[in-house]
Amino acid sequence: MTERDLKNLLDTEAARINSPSFIEDDPVRFPRRFEDLRDIEIAALLTSGIAWGNRKMICRDCDRLLALMDNKPFAYVMDEGYEDLPDGQNIHRTFFTQHLKHYLRGLRAIYARHGSLQEFGRSESIASSEAPAWKLVEGINRVLEATDPANNEFASRCLPQNLSTTALKRVNMALRWLVRNDGIVDMGVWDIISPSQLYIPLDVHVGDISRELGLLTRKANDRRSVDEVTAHLRRFNPSDPTIYDFALFGIGMKL
Repeated sequence: MTERDLKNLLDTEAARINSPSFIEDDPVRFPRRFEDLRDIEIAALLTSGIAWGNRKMICRDCDRLLALMDNKPFAYVMDEGYEDLPDGQNIHRTFFTQHLKHYLRGLRAIYARHGSLQEFGRSESIASSEAPAWKLVEGINRVLEATDPANNEFASRCLPQNLSTTALKRVNMALRWLVRNDGIVDMGVWDIISPSQLYIPLDVHVGDISRELGLLTRKANDRRSVDEVTAHLRRFNPSDPTIYDFALFGIGMKL
């Protein structure tokens, strides 16, 4: 397949999948419930954070998580409603209430000081970073450790700690939701970074499809592979490389 043929395939599949009908069965539907930026950010971070495994199970557990927060994520965080949760209650697979409490204590500190996650990102200078998602997570991890040091053993259940190697799939997905602004699936509520700065959310599925298409040569699904795939996609669409996240999903469904 020539580069032109590959670009045409990716453009066609992206246009087919990036449509309102995609929303209902995807976790993006959960932050889209809200209008307040702070609710959107918290819902995006939490629901993307448990988005691994079967999509139906993911959506079920995202729904339960937001119901646990009375479908008022920002108020729940700031009112410290999570402190009433018993430890050991399962939220999704290996993520439990004790992990959620650790995460929300840190997020509360961020919102109390900065007002929004976007403003926290601004304070961390993520816009000037070559890798905004990794820079953002570095900052959040630092706050989590400082806010709740007694429970820092739970940090790796909240966000990846191995930032030099992790593909950071779920945070890159959350940033796609928050930053891409074509008005179809993604919400485009952040202006701190542009869609051109986003990286592809890489998991096993996207990695396999990328290798099939010649977008990826490495065997591992790690940060270097994210760099490789995204660099290739930027050649096709420098201003919006992660539009092709939809294409890779669609092509994978056909194989």
